[in-house]
Amino acid sequence: MTSSRSCKNLILLIYLSISLQLQVASSLSSPSPITSNTDAAMLSSTLTPKIITISETIWRKAASNHSQRIRHLLQPGLTPLEHNFNSGKSKRRRQHYVDDWTALDPVNPIYNFLIEYYGLKGAKGPRRLARWAPDPKLLWEEHCNEASSTILSSSSVEKEQAYKAAMKASHGLGGVLLENASIDDLGGTLHMRGGVPVPIMVEEGNPQEDTEQQLHGVLYNPAVFYNRHLPLNSNNDEQDKERKQQLLKTIAPFQWYTSILKQTLNSDPILHCYGLHEWAMQYHPEGADPPPSAKYQSSLNLRVSRQVINDTVERKGVRCTHVDALRFFAPAAGPLNHHGASLQRMDQLRLEQKGCVHAHMDLLKIGLKLQGFIDSELMVDILEVALAARKLDVEASPYDATEYGAGIVPIETNEGRKVYRERQIGLMQRAESVRQRLLDAYEVFMKIAFDESLLLGSDEFVGGRGKRTPSVVDDNVVTSKSNTGDGPYVAPERLAMAEPGGLPWRKNLIEKS
Repeated sequence: MTSSRSCKNLILLIYLSISLQLQVASSLSSPSPITSNTDAAMLSSTLTPKIITISETIWRKAASNHSQRIRHLLQPGLTPLEHNFNSGKSKRRRQHYVDDWTALDPVNPIYNFLIEYYGLKGAKGPRRLARWAPDPKLLWEEHCNEASSTILSSSSVEKEQAYKAAMKASHGLGGVLLENASIDDLGGTLHMRGGVPVPIMVEEGNPQEDTEQQLHGVLYNPAVFYNRHLPLNSNNDEQDKERKQQLLKTIAPFQWYTSILKQTLNSDPILHCYGLHEWAMQYHPEGADPPPSAKYQSSLNLRVSRQVINDTVERKGVRCTHVDALRFFAPAAGPLNHHGASLQRMDQLRLEQKGCVHAHMDLLKIGLKLQGFIDSELMVDILEVALAARKLDVEASPYDATEYGAGIVPIETNEGRKVYRERQIGLMQRAESVRQRLLDAYEVFMKIAFDESLLLGSDEFVGGRGKRTPSVVDDNVVTSKSNTGDGPYVAPERLAMAEPGGLPWRKNLIEKS
């Protein structure tokens, strides 16, 4: 108990120390620092600082329901506690988290994509999905009244001390306050990312000491997380330029994913690909080198012969629009792809389309980028669609996954292709509303988190189909144009090639090839 209390106190002290340093930095760098709600409101003409309090009873019930829904979806893919993947779990349980989450099974073909594609490894992967956070849309004025009748506490701002402490912790930006949430909740029940502890203050403005009830609660607001209270313009031009470039770099991946979502929603579906990317990975004509991806799903037996695989791929070629899939093709299958034997990452903005099963799976990757600042119900719906897409992907493959509860969609036959198309259409229709909700979540998040002046021009990244320009953005890169501070950041993997049997994006940059 003593060790646990010390750990909690340490976390709180670290947060308060960092918070104080940020306040000092703000006061030093700003000629007119934010000191009131009115000043904070000047950050945005459409966003007024407010504290929205969700009562403990309500948010804990919502968090519990979310965790239960996630467990229901993941249960078939979770390993038993005694599995060697969970060998260190008993020790970790004594140290911090007290739950019964276990690792996903890396050989389960329906669930292992969560590990291989999206990095949800070990027990921390499922636990990450099970954490809850409030929807930041509550802070967006046009949506606030709509939600107030269902989850807002009737005593939102009645407790003056809690209100003042929350405004102080948020630098005057406000946020959604989870009543009585504790340090122990962060990283367990609640997302650590974005969670701001709101300490109980005494009259002098210092945190109370030697008390178990140290917090009013935990507050979430993406504007606080991304330091929107700090000014973009100060007396230090070099510092301003550096900070603006860093913010543009931070915003870039969110703009990239917004572009992908818009492109996919506006696309025409391709309904004759029949999931042949999995077959192209196993394609091995006579005289060709063995396909590097033959080891993929190595725990499964092929349900058809190598000749049937070759004949199916050669029948009418492959019509795969998903740029991430091409790298896993057998080299001999590349020329058979109607969309190109090599593709650039930028081609995703031209090719991504709403009929693609892997595009539905990637909704999870896009949603994970917002975790801590996305409606938790939406995240469950995204996971549900991603798992349904994966199941169709596996069932239409040349592998036999029946021992894992998968059926067989024999796309090597006319009847099988008909079944695949029907299910593809049903999945596409199911994913459409989820994709639109995710796009809405991204747009609201960016408007709350970042100054409007930084977002100007973001729509230029989303053009018509086949009318793309190289001016696209993502994380970790500065192009020669963006080095001047006049243009968007472009990640190096956006300027990279995908080739059958080739290197990962980051290791196959165009300027190095």
